[in-house]
Amino acid sequence: MRTVDTKEIEECVYKMARRAGLTLTDSCRAALKNAKERETGAAEFALSALLENEKTAQREQMPVCQDTGMAVVLLSLGQNVQLTGAPLKEAVDEGVRRAYADGNFRKSICDPLTRVNTGDNTPAHLHVEIVEGDKIELTFLPKGFGSENMSRLFMLTPAEGREGIVNAIVETVKRAGSRPCPPVYVGVGIGGCFDSCALLAKKALTREVGSRHPRKDVASIEEEALQRINELDIGPQGFGGKTTAIGVSCELAPTHIAGLPVAVNIQCHCVRCEKEVF
Repeated sequence: MRTVDTKEIEECVYKMARRAGLTLTDSCRAALKNAKERETGAAEFALSALLENEKTAQREQMPVCQDTGMAVVLLSLGQNVQLTGAPLKEAVDEGVRRAYADGNFRKSICDPLTRVNTGDNTPAHLHVEIVEGDKIELTFLPKGFGSENMSRLFMLTPAEGREGIVNAIVETVKRAGSRPCPPVYVGVGIGGCFDSCALLAKKALTREVGSRHPRKDVASIEEEALQRINELDIGPQGFGGKTTAIGVSCELAPTHIAGLPVAVNIQCHCVRCEKEVF
């Protein structure tokens, strides 16, 4: 049995949050550069500006986007790990609290009814999964709400099948238009139930942009959805063009014989995600 003080988790969350606030993922940056090579006119200009923005953020150590997001933390905890110290949730929130203060990141979390701000961007949205082994895997995803607000959950019938899934993905992006700051990254959850399907979609956004699901039938959904989305001509920042999305990633889980849940979680062009295993 391995013993880990939750102070280590707090420090890891702190460092990940600081890094994520300042930079795009490598796969996102590469996708934007590749898209820029395919575009002309206003679309090329928009992508150039997005790439230059990240360079400036890193040089000046300023947030790469003004919406520094809700802190989403995915934690895989080995069953042979014994946690000591402060409660896990407190440790994660303290890491977020310190990072957003020291990084001068915008604090955006508030009560849903009174709209009173919590003042420190907590609580984080924490998901814990118990897995085999004695390792801890942490994923930090700061999720802005310009894109989050464009996300949708569908409770399809089984008869709608593969075509219904692809249509749901494309329709979500079409309805969003330029509002989520395209080119977008689209995370899709297929299966599970009402709540778990949405979490699958969120997890899909932590994959590398451009990666493909190992199952061929799922990968084919990703490919067709991406092709159809990029035929919408919304384009970078809504200026039209070939690149409305830089990627579509799907995750799936078994579901009930009577249902086909599909969740579509939109991420703007600013893909920020950090992972650590210790």
